[in-house]
Amino acid sequence: MVDIRRTEQPSRGLVLLVDDEAMVRRSTEKWLQMAGFDVIGCDGAAQALTHVSEVFPGVVVSDVKMPEKDGLELMEEILDIVPGLPVVLVTGHGDVDMAIGAMRKGAYDFIEKPFNPERLVETIQRACEKRRLMLENLRLQQHLSSASGIDSRLIGISPAIQRLKQEIITLGELDTNVIIYGETGTGKELVAQSLHQFSHRQKGHFVPINCGAIPESLIESELFGHEAGAFTGAAKRRIGKFEYANGGTLFLDEIESMPLHLQIKLLRALQEGVIERLGGNEPIEVDLRVIAAAKTDLREDESFREDLFYRLNVSQLYIPPLRDRSEDVPLLFEHYVRMTSEDHQCEKRILPENDIRTLQSYQWPGNVRELKNIAMRYALDKRVSVSDILFPDDKSLQGSFLNTDLNQPLSIQVAAFEAEVIRHALESEQGNIKAVMELLDLPRRTLNQKMAKYGISRNDFTHQGDE
Repeated sequence: MVDIRRTEQPSRGLVLLVDDEAMVRRSTEKWLQMAGFDVIGCDGAAQALTHVSEVFPGVVVSDVKMPEKDGLELMEEILDIVPGLPVVLVTGHGDVDMAIGAMRKGAYDFIEKPFNPERLVETIQRACEKRRLMLENLRLQQHLSSASGIDSRLIGISPAIQRLKQEIITLGELDTNVIIYGETGTGKELVAQSLHQFSHRQKGHFVPINCGAIPESLIESELFGHEAGAFTGAAKRRIGKFEYANGGTLFLDEIESMPLHLQIKLLRALQEGVIERLGGNEPIEVDLRVIAAAKTDLREDESFREDLFYRLNVSQLYIPPLRDRSEDVPLLFEHYVRMTSEDHQCEKRILPENDIRTLQSYQWPGNVRELKNIAMRYALDKRVSVSDILFPDDKSLQGSFLNTDLNQPLSIQVAAFEAEVIRHALESEQGNIKAVMELLDLPRRTLNQKMAKYGISRNDFTHQGDE
């Protein structure tokens, strides 16, 4: 039974209620208010349309049979103004064909009079959640289009990424050596580029080198350069990364993999500001900033020189993994989908709310690099959903959620898994509620409660009638 006692709890959502019968409208309005919704009552389509705009924060519940303009016509006009705005139609005339036609034209749901108040409240709750996600998606798109400066380089609105942006701006001005820590795929080179861009060295070269990707026999030449004849194959003089970065920034990625003998030479170069090319004797003065990056704490790495660590560790930055900033995931995904669509001159796909939830519940072991690859595939293949890409079969779906971040509370991990199982069942049964009840061995009321809790709507999986 729905508890209709109004409390001081936040509103469950805004409802634009349209009905030409004043008595019915007032009683329904009172019920919804007691159930926790804010309600705007309208006596017809003309009055209702004055409230509808792209940023209208609520949903529409309209009677079908009304003079001058009926609910179906009103719905079509509303969807022309705001595509996707949830419209729930209510009628006292049981017409299956009308219901199916309305759903195909975009109605969120169709309820017959006399309606069950509990069903109406549950339907409106799901519709409000869908609208909230639509507005969030719109806000993310507007944020991307208006981003400038560091916001256009480091995309995110989470507290963790906001702190990182501020630290970058502060450290950029200090011109100290920096160690950046972060898991694979978190964007350590992008952060290093941002540090360079917001420093007084921005007109100099930004020179990246991956210490773990270059054979040990070649890395010294890559860093310090060589003279002609310094070793077999050295036909002419070559400028090294240190020399090329003079006046700018040298980025040493995966510095933990640097051989010990090179750590000694690197320390000397940093202390004295002088290098020598392989096979040469002439000291070459260099003035540069060194930014190093590592996946693990260098203080705990016995193979890394302590004196070199302290020379580099004047300042440090930590890039949080993507799983710790789930609010940034839709924004990043939207960014890469848009970039891919523009690069390939194809129509940009719009993220449905079901895909947004899937993105935010996934653990992203490959961080932003993995997300970028998924977004590119999603943008180019219109046939697949996010779930199709992330969870190609049941086994992989279960594995992804059973291996969630153990730092998360158990309740969050269980809820994420439960929500995804329900979505997967709805998808496999094409929104057939009876089939899902049998598949998951759940009574109708329990399934409805769980779907409402997780903001899951069967309409996201089918446009057909309920049963």
